[in-house]
Amino acid sequence: MATPQNYANHRQYVPAFHVFLFGLLVLTFIGSCVNLYKSLGDHTRIYSASLITVLTLCVILVSLFARMFALKAQDRAIRAEEQMRHFLLTGKPLDPRLGIRQIIGLRFASDSEFLALARRAADEGLTEDAIKRAIKDWRADPYRV
Repeated sequence: MATPQNYANHRQYVPAFHVFLFGLLVLTFIGSCVNLYKSLGDHTRIYSASLITVLTLCVILVSLFARMFALKAQDRAIRAEEQMRHFLLTGKPLDPRLGIRQIIGLRFASDSEFLALARRAADEGLTEDAIKRAIKDWRADPYRV
């Protein structure tokens, strides 16, 4: 049986992405820069060396943008879900003073503490981390990116 999700273990860490892929890309970029530097005086190698460096940089940027775009799409979905949940519980939309990071923190609150915590977050300007720490009855989100 899987460990229940809580504040201490809710962040997702994927070693294949966060360590292996990123490390491999950084090493490849460093190697391509060294190759480019060594090719500066050689007109037969300079084009391919610069092309490899530019392509490696492009792959790094694509991987970072792909991650950012996925997280941004997830944030939009979370905002819509939490707006709907608040509306179902109260018949009113979420307080407009709540920012997206606060709403993301609220997604882990159970229905029993969601309304009070949302009101407190809006009134006191709680950060996402403070909201998560204040949650007593954790609502797991196993589908996060």
